[in-house]
Amino acid sequence: MEQITATFKNFWTVVQSVWNQGVLGQSLSQAVIGLLIFLVFFVFRGLFRRFVITVIERWTKETTNAFDDELSQALAGPLQVFFIALGLFFAFQYFGFHGEMETLTDNIVRTVITVAIFWALYNMIKPLSGLLRRLEGVLTAEMLTWLLTGIRWGVVFLGAATILQLWGIQVGPILAGLGLFGVAVALGAQDLFRNLIGGLCVLIEKRFKVGDWIMVDGVVQGTVEHIGFRSTKVRRFDQAPVFVPNQKLSDNAVTNFSRMTYRRIYWKIGLEYKITLEQLKAIRENIEVYLKTNEAFVQPPAASMFVRIDAFNASSIDLMLYTFTHTTVWGDWLAHKEELAYQVKKIVEGEGASFAFPSQSIYIEKHPEGTPEPFVPPAAKV
Repeated sequence: MEQITATFKNFWTVVQSVWNQGVLGQSLSQAVIGLLIFLVFFVFRGLFRRFVITVIERWTKETTNAFDDELSQALAGPLQVFFIALGLFFAFQYFGFHGEMETLTDNIVRTVITVAIFWALYNMIKPLSGLLRRLEGVLTAEMLTWLLTGIRWGVVFLGAATILQLWGIQVGPILAGLGLFGVAVALGAQDLFRNLIGGLCVLIEKRFKVGDWIMVDGVVQGTVEHIGFRSTKVRRFDQAPVFVPNQKLSDNAVTNFSRMTYRRIYWKIGLEYKITLEQLKAIRENIEVYLKTNEAFVQPPAASMFVRIDAFNASSIDLMLYTFTHTTVWGDWLAHKEELAYQVKKIVEGEGASFAFPSQSIYIEKHPEGTPEPFVPPAAKV
């Protein structure tokens, strides 16, 4: 019996030793208390999200300004992370670590705080982008998009560099190594950098923007859908997407049809040669009167307008019609063009004239009766 009692005493001594040594030099009771401290702040985090942030979001929704809505949503997540940092800080303070453990726990808390700060800065870029949109008079929307993307990557880089510095990792040698690596990559990726520079040139020169109808000589014609770092997405009129390297957009001639001031109509109208001079003059004058009295067409001197006899063609007298419409929208332009065609046909037929078409006349010469046909002797055979 005494031996059994002694055995249990030894076992209890082992249990007490394990309890007192605990985890990382702390007793299990201290570990439990430290965990409870962290859980208290974790619960506060949930309460803060449920009551405070919810109330702020309801208040911001009642305002007409969208900036405060986006700002509250941007800061909601990082503020909750601060409660986790507080819980870790007080729990580690209760443990009272020293030496290397104190340095380790301090770095952990500082890392969590750094993540929360840079997360907040990253999220705040979106609401601040609304303020930057006011610069669209100076910068295009695509340039602002590139600028915001660069700011986001800058925040991520600074946050990562700060965390590395906290853990004693020097960023300078890493950057130097990346510089040498970048030189090697640049030598093998020259086209990539050419396209990147080409995209910057396109944005700086404001050649076109998303939604513009462009034509790149020898490459593509269509509507711009996206301007990327390496290529630009242009959708052709048959709805097929074409990804054009930015270098081609920078080096080749680009016609931006969306920036037309007016849209031109240029016709050659062929009239029959049998038309009289009075008919010809009346047709020209009536077409000119129609153009000058129709608000759809641009009047001189804002744009040129000509209705003139242009040339004596092989089978027609050509009347040149040259004018511009106020609208540059293709569908509306086609409608004005169609109505003008109706009026031209009405005017020509109203004057009793007709349109000419390509033709040839064959004249057959007939000999007078009683006149013998000319005799052509056969060629002599050699």
